[in-house]
Amino acid sequence: MIEVRNLTFSYGKDKEALKGLDFTVEDGEIFGFLGPNGSGKSTTQKILTGILRGHGGHVSLFGQEISKAHTADFFEKIGVLFEYPYLYANLSALDNLRYFSSFYPSGQLRDIGEILEKLEFKPDFLKKPVASYSKGMRQRVSMARTLISNPRLLFLDEPTSGLDPSGAVLFRRIIEEERKKGTTVFLTTHNMLDADLLCDRVAFITNGNIAALDMPKRLKEKNSSRCVRIAYLYQGSRREKTVETTELERGIFFPHDEVISIHSEEPTLEDMFIQYTGRGLS
Repeated sequence: MIEVRNLTFSYGKDKEALKGLDFTVEDGEIFGFLGPNGSGKSTTQKILTGILRGHGGHVSLFGQEISKAHTADFFEKIGVLFEYPYLYANLSALDNLRYFSSFYPSGQLRDIGEILEKLEFKPDFLKKPVASYSKGMRQRVSMARTLISNPRLLFLDEPTSGLDPSGAVLFRRIIEEERKKGTTVFLTTHNMLDADLLCDRVAFITNGNIAALDMPKRLKEKNSSRCVRIAYLYQGSRREKTVETTELERGIFFPHDEVISIHSEEPTLEDMFIQYTGRGLS
């Protein structure tokens, strides 16, 4: 679906943003592209979506070189959710979606009402101007705009930004549903929970280079301490003990009356990012 080989880009003589990126994204994959501000992830996404020209190296989508993709048919297969809602504030949700729908063939479009209902948009605000919406409501309309054309490839930039916990769960479920249909998702986010729950693979980018690329679970397992923390009751008191996993092959070997919980002490995905890049995500 996406192939990137030796991707380079500079904003000027001394402003090298990308230093030879190599990665691929398979059909139907949710691929996380994670990095702190200024790392090169936004530049990469702009190149992949055709917004930014003048890169070096090879970039292809759907088997076609992006620098040679100038047809409407090519871009009609792509949906983009920007970090900040790209909507006309004086128009309503319905008018915004009708306008953006006019850019696509009618046979490709989804029903506006159905998609807003799926996104749990409040019906009372359908005809009110976007300027009166909360950030979460604007994000729902932005997602509807992204999905309305039934794209084969989705670029999602901070999709759960501005959503409350239930809204974030809803968006993650919708993204999973898109993947089950065969849609490919390129996800950029600072939200490690989104990346961990959604992504088949993640790439960590910093200073224009990819520092690591693998499945989230595998990245954490590679760097696990192979220890578990056991909380238990013994003689009326609550206690905790950290043991190596190999020690548990013979069962719970220490005196106890009741095991309360067992938790692995593997690092989080954010721990891994900091370890590979030496920087936090903010």
